[in-house]
Formats: sequence, structure tokens, C-alpha cells
Amino acid sequence: MERVTIDIVSDVVCPWCYLGKARLELAVAEVQDEVGVDINWRPYRLNPDHPPEGVDHHAHLAQKLGGEDAVARAHETLTGLGAEVGIAFNFAAIKIGPNTLDAHRLLHWAVLEGRDIQDRVANALFKAYFEDGRNVGDHAVLLDIAEASGLDRNVIANLLKGDADKDTVLAEIDAAQKMGVSGVPFFILDGQYAISGAQPAEVMANALRDIARLKADARKAMN
Repeated sequence: MERVTIDIVSDVVCPWCYLGKARLELAVAEVQDEVGVDINWRPYRLNPDHPPEGVDHHAHLAQKLGGEDAVARAHETLTGLGAEVGIAFNFAAIKIGPNTLDAHRLLHWAVLEGRDIQDRVANALFKAYFEDGRNVGDHAVLLDIAEASGLDRNVIANLLKGDADKDTVLAEIDAAQKMGVSGVPFFILDGQYAISGAQPAEVMANALRDIARLKADARKAMN
């Protein structure tokens, strides 16, 4: 069985990223007997200028999207799409638009313990924000997520107190932008194929099959 590595460039406050994650999981489940998949979460910040304490989420979104009606329409669309893949979006519960740098630092530390731990943290961050309305820029929230995901709470607390790996995360974001990533989610498959946006599960499944087939053909050609 061929294996495909997927680097997901995303932000934990991006609803389309949460949707894209759920759709990708359906695709991976569909091809599990044909293709092995390894997932890495890569950082991106939609709102890098948000202060550490965050901003009024609803006011910011209304300004960004062009008013209350536009926000309502966007939320209605996303709520419907989310329900199709098991996401219970609760936009009314979100009060704070956070700075997500520390959330990305947590994801960076999580992968050091394994891809499964990083994926657990990513899912918990999305759920905390979009379903529970928790402030994922708040260290207390991040520590709860870290501990529930199998990380050492005290170790993460000490790391969050300082600037550990901030430069690493920011450098990764800069590298993604220089590569042409201007919106998320953005999926990089095996370091050479790109898929932009929260594509339907069947699109992702077919892409995984195609890449696996190309790898298998290349391997045969070498023998």
C-alpha cells in the first residue's frame, strides 16, 4: 500500500478549515484499504494583528464580511455544510476573536509527541472554538486541551509562559505565504500537489488514489 503525506495549512479559527478536516477524514476512511495517509498540521493566521487578549468576534466579523446580513448568510451556509459531516457549528457562542499564535505553538509541540497527538489537539481546538465558543487564545483553555489530548500540562504551561518556538511558527507561516498560500485550508499532498479549499470528500479521495497510483507506477518503473 502506498502512503501519502498531507500537510494541512490552516488556522484554528477558520470554519472552512474545520469543514475541510471533517471532509478529509471521510475521504481517508473511504480509501483506507487502498492508501495510507499521514497528516501534518501547518500554521496560518487569518488575523495576525489581533492582540493577545483577542477582539470582539462579532464586531470584527461584521466589519470583515460587510455587515450583519452577510455574517448571518455565511453562518447559515456553514451550519448546513457542517451538519452534513457531523460538525455542530455554534457561532452564537463565539465571543472572542483570538490571536492564534499560541494555539499554533501548541500544535507544534503536539506533533513532537506524534501525529496522532497533533491531530487530537487540532480537533479539540476546532471543537472548543466552533462548538463550545471557548477562547483558544486563552492559556487556560489551551492547557485544558493539551492535558485532555495527552500532553503534560505543566510542561506546556511553562512553554506558553515564554516565547518558545514563536519564531518557528512564524517562519512556517512566512514560508507558506511565499509558496503562494493566501487562503486556508490548503492541502499539500506529498510535498508536490496542492488542493485549495474545503473540497468534497470524493474530490480528496480521488486525489489520494491518483497520487498513490502515480507513486506505484513510478516504483514499478524503477524496478
